[in-house]
Amino acid sequence: MIRDLTKGEPRKILWQFTIPMFISVAFQQLYNIADSVIVGNFAENGEDGLAAVGASYPITMIFMAIAMGCNVGCAVVISQLFGAKRYREMKTAVSTTLLGSLGLSVILTVLGILFSRKMLLMIHTPENIFGDADLYLRIYIGGFIFLFFYNVVTGIFTALGDSRTPLYFLIGSSLSNIALDWVFVAVCHWDVAGVAWATFICQGIACILAMLTLRRRLKEVVCEGKAPVFSSHMLRRIAIFAIPSILQQSFISVGNIFIQSLVNGFGSSVIAGYSAAVKINTFAVTCFGTLGNAVSSFTAQNIGAKSNERVKQGLRAGHLMGLLISVPFFLLCFFQSPLLIHLFMNEESATALETGVEFLRIVAPFYFVVSLKLATDGLLRGSGAMSWFMVATFADLIIRVVLGYVLTAPFGTTGIWMSWPIGWVIGTALSLAFYAKGVWKVKD
Repeated sequence: MIRDLTKGEPRKILWQFTIPMFISVAFQQLYNIADSVIVGNFAENGEDGLAAVGASYPITMIFMAIAMGCNVGCAVVISQLFGAKRYREMKTAVSTTLLGSLGLSVILTVLGILFSRKMLLMIHTPENIFGDADLYLRIYIGGFIFLFFYNVVTGIFTALGDSRTPLYFLIGSSLSNIALDWVFVAVCHWDVAGVAWATFICQGIACILAMLTLRRRLKEVVCEGKAPVFSSHMLRRIAIFAIPSILQQSFISVGNIFIQSLVNGFGSSVIAGYSAAVKINTFAVTCFGTLGNAVSSFTAQNIGAKSNERVKQGLRAGHLMGLLISVPFFLLCFFQSPLLIHLFMNEESATALETGVEFLRIVAPFYFVVSLKLATDGLLRGSGAMSWFMVATFADLIIRVVLGYVLTAPFGTTGIWMSWPIGWVIGTALSLAFYAKGVWKVKD
């Protein structure tokens, strides 16, 4: 259902809009975690399989980052046009986004398949897991066009105030993915390739169904005259938002590659423990990021309607939601970290367990901080203050990567984990300072 976020009590509207998005990301992360859990427990060599998936993870996140960057970029433009009731231009923005996404996803798929081995060599992937990591990565990239389009279409639904439709597709896709994971790995014994093919198939089906649904929904939006299918002017406008978002998301993924390269130097047991822990951490941070996306859509629609006061009220509601959501993640990741890490392994590995538990206990207390940052970043992005948004994000990541290398010498892997909360704290301070400065406000 398409929803106008410029009307109604902001806190109530934001809660209603965001809750389906939280459920969606929970299911999305559930099947990402299920990949690792099933490989770790049912593959022929569970620890090496888990390490192989984990070693390729930061590379797959580069491709995901580009898709998410396009998602964010098109969503801001479409939200602003929808909030301003300029429906004809909005439809052109949607079709232009889809055509641009088609070309970009094809290029990235070809490049990814050609250079998958070189990327794995670049991050010093250990020889004993290299073959499985390369196989997983090639299959994943082969299905990237489905992943790309699905994420862009999800962004369009969200921009139109519809957070429920993506939820329905994601529930079906996630449950199917988990079922196929188990069949392909536990029954067919395809090991790492099994979880990659499961993702390929389920993402493809979800993508096609989402595209058909979007086409039907757009027909329900009445506008004067036929909307142009493609506009170079609209493409440039979308690019103004999409390119910084892609750079921001990609920069984060490149930073994670540097971190993964550091971790890979400590052997497959440490890689396995880090892989398990970072999947759980990603679950938490992605939930906070989803809140940021909701604040972004809320902000964009209200910026389009020139309502600064509603934007402020939306951020206050977003901050409260972020703090509330942080509580269960902190309690689970800090006090139940051994149990969470054990889910990924079918055999006792003291090094892997110790690695995963230490990582979670260091970062979990700072979930309260990063939740504030990502909600505030959502406001900056939704208002179009992209340069300020990028500064806050890049500062966080640069500090995290630099400190990771600096602190590794005296503290080993503990130094890498310590760099995360330090980067979060500084990045959050910058985001809040930019908000207080008012760089996001629309002029009357």
